[in-house]
Amino acid sequence: MPSRKYTKAQLEQVVHTQLDNLNAIHDLIRIMKLQNELIENANKKLKDEVLDFKKRVNYGTGKFE
Repeated sequence: MPSRKYTKAQLEQVVHTQLDNLNAIHDLIRIMKLQNELIENANKKLKDEVLDFKKRVNYGTGKFE
């Protein structure tokens, strides 16, 4: 299999494209971290609301206390 020869400009373009891809991945990871924080906060709030609701409901009668 013959080896391919690349010019300096071609290699620079490859490196530039890789850097662009890494930056895009970094941005996506940052967005995902933010989304995870928002989900965790929503889950905590929901859990607190459910616990509060359970405290107010008498499960034997189904009535609020």
